[in-house]
Amino acid sequence: MTDTSHPGAGPRAAVDSADWQALGSELDTFGCALTPRLLSPRDCRALAGLYEDTSRFRSTVDMARYRFGSGQYRYFRYPCPEPVAQLREALYPHLLTIARDWADRLGRPAPWPDTLPEWLAMCHEAGQDRPTPILLRYGAGDWNALHRDLYGDLVFPLQVVIGLDTPGTDYTGGEFLLVEQRPRAQSRGTSTVLPRGHGLIFTTRERPVRSTRGWSASPVRHGVSTVRSGRRHTLGLVFHDAA
Repeated sequence: MTDTSHPGAGPRAAVDSADWQALGSELDTFGCALTPRLLSPRDCRALAGLYEDTSRFRSTVDMARYRFGSGQYRYFRYPCPEPVAQLREALYPHLLTIARDWADRLGRPAPWPDTLPEWLAMCHEAGQDRPTPILLRYGAGDWNALHRDLYGDLVFPLQVVIGLDTPGTDYTGGEFLLVEQRPRAQSRGTSTVLPRGHGLIFTTRERPVRSTRGWSASPVRHGVSTVRSGRRHTLGLVFHDAA
């Protein structure tokens, strides 16, 4: 997609100026959609630089230890850094429109309220009160196994990952992977290179696809291919909190 963001504009302005109708169509066609630039290079550097400040995070996960792949990620603690909080709150209402449409197609309830604070309050009342935005770091040879980010009974069906480094310059390899189990068919894989500052929207668990019986829920998992050289940082935004 063409970068329609404006130099100096904050994350909220960049989110609101995106063509959300086109992004929704891209999600329907490919199962994921690449946004215009949401973060400036300066913001990307600043966020990646937070990785060494452990006071900003509630926990660190070594992926090899849990056989999730190889690499490391850290969960932010509340309050999240301002760009992270802004992006999460600005993206939610746009993603909510898509989420409700998907639920309607599948004949399912759409329990998500109009604003992110209301939704997170519901999560917290259900015992899901741990923040889920994460900062991920991969070095040469690191990768992320195919998985879903489910942290409790309350789940928001869309999430966003944002590239913080420049592919081909700061690192090679490390493509974002999406594998979709199609109804009564072989699985379909999609790989995406994340431009610095751009986000990729994808489903947390499954998405509606047309079948001979109408709409079916197609299970989806995501991961990261092996980083061949350099260092890769990404910001992961999940819109439900963890139990």
